[in-house]
Amino acid sequence: MSTAEHIYDEVRTLPESQAREVLDFVARLKAKRHADHETRRTAALDTLARYRGRFEAVKTKRDELYDRKGIR
Repeated sequence: MSTAEHIYDEVRTLPESQAREVLDFVARLKAKRHADHETRRTAALDTLARYRGRFEAVKTKRDELYDRKGIR
């Protein structure tokens, strides 16, 4: 039995008012997860913005990478 099925079986036996409380709790969990995701996303974008323009992309050829001294 999956967790969702187990929760369903348990909630089915509750009175309607308590079942609504469970539903409200699930809604709060989802909102919290969404808020946490947005916070992490904002922090990551701030970090990227802080380093924007500091690094220069260099095109390399794969074969040249193996010819470096430290690799052989």
